[in-house]
Amino acid sequence: MLVRKWMTPNPVTVQAADPISEAIHKMKEHDIRHLPVMDGDRLVGIVSDRDLKEFSPSPATALDVYEMHYLLSKAKVADAMRRDPLRITPEDTIEKAALLMHDHKIGSLPVVASDGNLVGILTQEDVFEALVRVTGARTDTVRFQMTIPDEPGSIKDVADRVRAHGLKIRSILTTYEDVPPGKRELILRVEGDTLALERELKEAYPDLVVHRGS
Repeated sequence: MLVRKWMTPNPVTVQAADPISEAIHKMKEHDIRHLPVMDGDRLVGIVSDRDLKEFSPSPATALDVYEMHYLLSKAKVADAMRRDPLRITPEDTIEKAALLMHDHKIGSLPVVASDGNLVGILTQEDVFEALVRVTGARTDTVRFQMTIPDEPGSIKDVADRVRAHGLKIRSILTTYEDVPPGKRELILRVEGDTLALERELKEAYPDLVVHRGS
């Protein structure tokens, strides 16, 4: 899965010299939470709704609403933005993007082409959508989870059982996390009437767990 498939192309942006009130207006108008910050055509930062809230005067201050709006009209986006943000390219993987967001505790990544031009933005919501789509969580399927031997042909054995029942595998994932040595965990979603398959797999894989729906 590549970033270009999941990013929002041609994102709404704001200029570093714009007043903060302009950034707030754009976020509300477009119902978004992150804005790449430009200096002309050059990406210089990113600002989130959280950045703007933390920069805004506290409601507990003695400022009245007119004074607060005046201060916000004078402050610039450059005063609240995070400079030189992490960025990603359209050809990077969604997994790399998720790792960057997770490890750096950020909610979005500007997407920059090889020529340095901003071409998109990728948010946590986009990554979540990719996860939902690739796992088939929104589909009318049955989810099977089991521990299988970590050896050639072990996944094929399960897949062959599914096909023998005339059923279709919608998605398939595997992991070595928290499983005994010499084993791997297999997760797959299957379309159709799976009751007979469930009985067969339970005999072959006693730790089988079955979920219907997401």
